[in-house]
Amino acid sequence: MKTIPRLHFAHLPTSVEPMPRLSAVLSGPRLIVKRDDQTGLAFGGNKARKLEFLLAEAQALGANHVVTAGALQSNHCRQTAAAAAHCGFKYTLVLYIPTSQISILGNEIRVEGNLLLDEILGANIVITSHGEREQALQKTMEELREAGEKPYLIPYGGSNPTGACAYAFALQEILEEGINPDWIVFPTSSGGTQAGLVVGARLYNFSGRILGISIDEPAEIMKERVARLAVDTAAFLGEDISFTPDEILVNAEYLGKGYGVMGAGEREAIRLFAQEEGILLDPVYTGRAAFGLLDLIRNDFFPQEQTVLFLHTGGTPALFTDQYAKAIL
Repeated sequence: MKTIPRLHFAHLPTSVEPMPRLSAVLSGPRLIVKRDDQTGLAFGGNKARKLEFLLAEAQALGANHVVTAGALQSNHCRQTAAAAAHCGFKYTLVLYIPTSQISILGNEIRVEGNLLLDEILGANIVITSHGEREQALQKTMEELREAGEKPYLIPYGGSNPTGACAYAFALQEILEEGINPDWIVFPTSSGGTQAGLVVGARLYNFSGRILGISIDEPAEIMKERVARLAVDTAAFLGEDISFTPDEILVNAEYLGKGYGVMGAGEREAIRLFAQEEGILLDPVYTGRAAFGLLDLIRNDFFPQEQTVLFLHTGGTPALFTDQYAKAIL
């Protein structure tokens, strides 16, 4: 592979921990967890890995201002703000209100959870609606250029080949730690984490299976998205590797009432991980993926003799919001 510019601020390698109490309660396979919630950067998360490559690219291009977008409680935006601050960039976050919460636009928005951290980090924040997010993002970029800034746009979730390649190296990290699980299970949405993992699996001859639990999209959409990004990510690394949607494993049976809407399954998963292992999940991503994991174990999807690694992608600040606290309690 060709050498890719990279900064080093994430706390790596992250630990892999056994979850014996949870395994015993479920009477299923051996469960372990990769703690990418502990990567640093304002409570950590999986985006820290991607940002090491994305901000290195921004520096190489001579940018001085980082722009990205996400939902109001975006983990990606919070980590981007922290990384940009750490590396000396100016930074603007375009945060949108999901359709289910559109009524709060025009009213006072509660500054809590990730949004509170964005404010503490000093981010320039633009609030918009879900339907107008692309227009708001482009307008922000244009205004910055007109003001003499040199903005660098990070896509949703950091999910382009530059960001996704971080998880090819994360797969290498797992193998170098002497861990060779039968399955890696995690939340998938913008597709960068999964695309990187499947590229890494091919490059480093990983024999296990990589299963993304979709957070917000039907399986066919996710498979096509990840396969396309995996091809581009491999090419970015200087490797000619083909991937088809049929090779990408996605389970989209746990979408519930939509993105960011907690149900009984997420609530149980969050409380079970906390009370059996002392591990805090988030209400949008890891909570939903863990709900899927629990249900699959209860339906004997994984043979008992196998080892399943749950990739904890972070997001815990969202627990400290009125909306999710009420749903969990």
